[in-house]
Amino acid sequence: MKNLLLLIVHLISTVARLLRPGGAKTLLVRRVLAKHHGPAGGGHGPSWLTFIGHMRDSLWSIDLFRCELMRLKSHWVMVIMDQYTRRIIGFAVQAGAIDGVAVCRMSNRAIYRMGVPTYLSSDHDPLFPFSQWQANLRILEVEEIKTVPYVPISRPFVERLIGTIQREYLDQVLFWDGRDLPRKLEQFKNYYNGHRVHRAFNGETPSGKAGHSLLESAELERFRWRSHCRGLFQTPLAV
Repeated sequence: MKNLLLLIVHLISTVARLLRPGGAKTLLVRRVLAKHHGPAGGGHGPSWLTFIGHMRDSLWSIDLFRCELMRLKSHWVMVIMDQYTRRIIGFAVQAGAIDGVAVCRMSNRAIYRMGVPTYLSSDHDPLFPFSQWQANLRILEVEEIKTVPYVPISRPFVERLIGTIQREYLDQVLFWDGRDLPRKLEQFKNYYNGHRVHRAFNGETPSGKAGHSLLESAELERFRWRSHCRGLFQTPLAV
């Protein structure tokens, strides 16, 4: 029964795409590309985003996700991260629905005192083509790079970061109101950048990758635990 329902939903979505202007041609092109021009399996070379983000603050990625508070109110959260160091540049929070003006305001809040990158990677959300958003990028002299439509793997680092935030933090902590959420997100940012090590960096933190390491080597016989995010995370500290 469940498989039948999934099949019906798939058929309905396919018919809806075909009825759109140029829908049949678009669907055919996507199938041909997926079959004959997909990425080679087992490749170990860098992606195009990795190639562009070859140094610190060369390429930032931006994305939005939703967070539910204890008072049953939805808030949109914007996160901006540096591609090369994987560090979180900043968060911004907006209650309720957002529009193009809100996106501009949130981005300015997220990058406050953090400088600007050379490139900014964003998806095809209808909010990003907003005229004021494009004007802000021109003023800051930032070139926007669009990812491949409907392919989240084309921007894997920010998608993985959002998943990490949701699994390790948002699903474990209660947020009471619009003031509590930004405060706790800032606490997670400090922990993630300065104390959460990455296997891809051989045990280094994002801040360490950026040249501002806060960690010291600790001996197994002489260390104590440091608490982060109100006791949710514990990291060893040399004594």
